[in-house]
Amino acid sequence: MNRIIVDHKKLTPEILNLLVEKFPDGYGVRDIIKFTNHKGQYIEAVEVKAEEATYLVKISDQLVDSMDNFDEQDISENINENLDIKDIDLEEN
Repeated sequence: MNRIIVDHKKLTPEILNLLVEKFPDGYGVRDIIKFTNHKGQYIEAVEVKAEEATYLVKISDQLVDSMDNFDEQDISENINENLDIKDIDLEEN
């Protein structure tokens, strides 16, 4: 299985969804993988697995913001899809 390093700028909705599902309350110190890439750069990342590959998503403040915003947006969309106000009957007996 391929291991692909991904920056927060190149996150797809699928990868972002995997991150939010795996780390619903955020990731911790034990979830962080530290390594040096082929250019000699020190990288900190979190790992998520998809069917086609394992993604190592670089950690940054922007990643945390993306995860938070995705989670809030996903919750709002689900509430709006499941709630149809015009179907509520307010008749009194």
